Amino acid sequence: MKRARILIVEDELIALENLNHVLKKEGYDTVAVDRGLLALKELEKEEFDLVLTDLRMKQVDGLQVLERTKELSPDTEVIMITGYATVATAVEAMQRGAYHYLAKPYKIEEVRILVRKALEKRGLRLEVTELKRQVQSAKGIPLVVGKSPQIEVLKKTVEQIAPTEATVLILGETGTGKELVAKAIHHLSNRAEKRFLAINCGAFSEELLANELFGHEKEAFTGARGVKKGLLEVAPGGTIFLDEIGDMPLSMQVKLLRVLQDKTLMRVGGTSEIPVDIRILAATNKDLKREVERGAFRQDLYYRINVVTLQVPTLAERKDDIPLLCRHFLERFAAAQGKEPPQISPAVMAVLMAYEFPGNIRELENIMERAVTLCAGPTIALAHLPLDFQQPQFLVHRHHKREFSTLEENEKEYIDWIIKQAGGNKTKAAEILGIDRVSLWRKMKRFGLGG
Repeated sequence: MKRARILIVEDELIALENLNHVLKKEGYDTVAVDRGLLALKELEKEEFDLVLTDLRMKQVDGLQVLERTKELSPDTEVIMITGYATVATAVEAMQRGAYHYLAKPYKIEEVRILVRKALEKRGLRLEVTELKRQVQSAKGIPLVVGKSPQIEVLKKTVEQIAPTEATVLILGETGTGKELVAKAIHHLSNRAEKRFLAINCGAFSEELLANELFGHEKEAFTGARGVKKGLLEVAPGGTIFLDEIGDMPLSMQVKLLRVLQDKTLMRVGGTSEIPVDIRILAATNKDLKREVERGAFRQDLYYRINVVTLQVPTLAERKDDIPLLCRHFLERFAAAQGKEPPQISPAVMAVLMAYEFPGNIRELENIMERAVTLCAGPTIALAHLPLDFQQPQFLVHRHHKREFSTLEENEKEYIDWIIKQAGGNKTKAAEILGIDRVSLWRKMKRFGLGG
């Protein structure tokens, strides 16, 4: 098993050496520094399981070390080392996230016990997180797929903010997977066992949106024969995802602001405030700062929903994830159709990697569903992709990202490229191109592509 990694920060050299000696003897990997500034540099370099830090130090004190530790690694435990005169400050540090404190002079056995308990707490938390992930996976809960640097940063941020109650604003183009990110936040949060409800704010008129979100009282309007609870009220303890919040009418924005500020709502036609316990996640593909400047979005609401902002990258910005996403969609759609998931030919993958995907992940998902549906064999070929992908000028222009050229030039480059993708196999290249081998030979001769 991996040995626990401990950072010791103590400006008294004798105390530093003693702590380092004791903890190394206990079998822990330790890094010992005598200044808070050096501790911050170590925290930037690697993640520790536990930090023991003196409270009073010059330049950078223990509270600053605590704050930076929790910013970089919320699950890392921190033990404060303090003199009798500063115990009150140490207690304050515990309220800010420290595990406990060691009051000087301390006993070695006290150090051993406190360190062991802190590491046990961290281990249990990590184990619970892992079990939760496994349970979610078994339930088929959708998580963010990808290994690109942008997605790894996004997933790490989601894991950090999910257990909090922070309101989150998710930004990104249409089709990038903003709702999937919102679901991941919900299912990794303490509200995971409660309901997740999503509503598109741009899909309803002002009256219908108010009715959907806040509900109405009996006889609030013609046809309102009884009381109806809105989405904000029917999911107590859960999460509401407000998609395209930039399209929400100004009058609705005022009502939503009250929910965020006061945790209460008022039904349409109602006179009494109703308490609500709900976490709100919002998303938009609009520039809300610009919307605020032109008066289309309330500034106070913008600051309320913008506690944490997540930017979901476009598929063009994370092309390294395309093979992984393809495999994910192929397995899903094949299972739904009772098939074995087909493989993707190198030529098809090259085409997909060259394409810019203006429709983002949603477009790739649709392409893979079509391919699985049309593919009767073990391998997806170009013929299984939409017709646009089978046009030489369409593909070559995107593959080379060059200026416009003639159709003949595009056709020549495209045929040459397909032959290379097929490893020089003319029969395979002809099959991909949808022509017979004789026709391919004639085109090769006309374009001087060699035998």
